[in-house]
Amino acid sequence: MAVYQDREAFIPYHRRDIIELCVEDGQLPAADVQKFRDFCEILSAYYHFHLHQSLEMLKDNFDPFNPDADSEPRIALGTDRKAKMEAELVAAFKNILQRANYMALSSEMLQRAFQEKTLIELKTKVDFDDFEQIVCYYRGDSQKITTVKKFFKKVKRKVAVFERVVLLLKFKDAAYFESKKIKSDRLKFAPGKIYIYFYKNIPKFDLELLFPNVKISMTWKDRLLFGIPAIGAAIPILLKVIPQLLLIIGVILFVVFGQVNIGKENISKKAVRDVTPVLVATLSLAMTFGGFAFKQYSSYKSKKVHFQKKVTDTLFFRNLANNASVFGALIDAAEEEECKEIILVYYHLLISKFSLRPEELDDRIEAWMDEKFGTKIDFDINGPLGNLEAIRGKIVKDGSEEASTPEIPLLSYDERGFCKVASLEDAKKIVDYVWDNAFVCGK
Repeated sequence: MAVYQDREAFIPYHRRDIIELCVEDGQLPAADVQKFRDFCEILSAYYHFHLHQSLEMLKDNFDPFNPDADSEPRIALGTDRKAKMEAELVAAFKNILQRANYMALSSEMLQRAFQEKTLIELKTKVDFDDFEQIVCYYRGDSQKITTVKKFFKKVKRKVAVFERVVLLLKFKDAAYFESKKIKSDRLKFAPGKIYIYFYKNIPKFDLELLFPNVKISMTWKDRLLFGIPAIGAAIPILLKVIPQLLLIIGVILFVVFGQVNIGKENISKKAVRDVTPVLVATLSLAMTFGGFAFKQYSSYKSKKVHFQKKVTDTLFFRNLANNASVFGALIDAAEEEECKEIILVYYHLLISKFSLRPEELDDRIEAWMDEKFGTKIDFDINGPLGNLEAIRGKIVKDGSEEASTPEIPLLSYDERGFCKVASLEDAKKIVDYVWDNAFVCGK
């Protein structure tokens, strides 16, 4: 069983396409085609119900931390109880992400994302001390073509993106932000709450823009482009107002020290008595510099708004879900991935003319996906094998169940470690038994 560093376990095709390709593969006897479809249908129904329980657990544990909650708890929760619910939420959340074939984003990758820029040339800063909990997972590390503006023209370039990104953030309580002298009405989030974000096609080196406490400012390049023209425009203005400036300085010095000479200008009592030129010079200087300052400030504000628009466009048009609604999307993804994996494992064991060990089965499925779809994946064999082995039920004959009837797993191993699966007929009965008892017993 080969291990690949440049492949993912995610199967980028719909479950129905996998089922149809198995049928079109021509390896199943005609009499078994409908049985195979029936098995896939009842298996999918069972997993839909099974994972619904996980969804309810996630929502229940998230409720005390939900910033969008519109209902009050019947009983106030203590600190210990809330801490336990938070731990259960985070553990279950990570489990669902892994079952949906998402990969954890390492701290090294996150730090690198903050150091490099892709589409948005911004200077950004995220204060990680604001968080008690950070969970970041991604799926689909790929290259996409995008259009960017460069020197007054639009050019196309390849950008490394994460096709899906999930981010969970738990902010520290209000006391922490009060200690930083930050007023609560200035915060864009509720202290002590958990925020969950689900995005698509995010450039991997712009991940910091997903954090709600990101601070944005101009880069040194932007500051130079802003400052150099400002200095260039200020020089002729300064040369123009120097005579008025000298006159004002001279008047001030005369009032303090008596008659003075500044350059070739002789400031006398007559000049002091003639207030009008002084006032005109003062007003002219104030208006000139005031107008220039206002123009530069307006230019800065316009550039800042342009930056904010870039960030807003990046997040708004790529947002898939927020907070509690993320759970439903991830549960659907986990259900889809686990069903596809089980179907592929069961199908290849069913049609194989030879006994297969887990590592041989793993290689066969990867080769089959490459041959049929032209897609290279790193198939996770352990997950579906464990799931097939865990589905155990009785084969009930003639509608009667005997207490002594043993439960049979969908998958077992012989003494040499080779995998064995139940026949299609028996597999349908096993899953049907589990399905019926799941409703009756709440399993």
